[in-house]
Formats: sequence, C-alpha cells, structure tokens
Amino acid sequence: MANLRSSHDTTPNPSGTSEGCPIDHGTIPKNSREVIRITAEHFKGRDIINFRVWYRDDAGEMRPGKQGLAFRAELLPDFMAALSKVHQGVYRAD
Repeated sequence: MANLRSSHDTTPNPSGTSEGCPIDHGTIPKNSREVIRITAEHFKGRDIINFRVWYRDDAGEMRPGKQGLAFRAELLPDFMAALSKVHQGVYRAD
C-alpha cells in the first residue's frame, strides 16, 4: 500500500502523507454503548489497519478505548484468510 489516502479524503497534510489522517472504513455496533471502528492510516512510516473499540464518554463524545488491534497493512490478506476460516467454522452446515 503506497498511500492510504482515499480519493475523497480532502484533509490537508503538509507532509504529503496520510500520517495522522486515518481513513474510516466502517463502524460495527458492538453493544448499546460501544462500536468497533475500522481505519487505515500511516503511522511511524508504516501503513496500519486498526480495529478499535470506541465508547461514548459522559459528555456524549465518542472516544477510542484501549481495546483493539492494529497491524501492518501487508498482513491484511493473511488476516482476511484467517477470518474466512473462522467464519466457515462458525457458520458451517451441521
């Protein structure tokens, strides 16, 4: 992944990279108080995929929590293959 900035991302970045500008790829409800937010970003010279639990604070603002998983973007095919195996195992016909 050479550049994680999407064509619709117009956030200015003086460095010319996506450093500090995560691209939001979706939100999955976890429960009534939390969501899992999936982003791609450039961090410390690496392209990163981040699955992070976000929660609503007392002021009603969404905040990132400590729970989550971040990994190098080049591992995404292996991650997707493993998820596919989990999906097949969970939803296989008995």
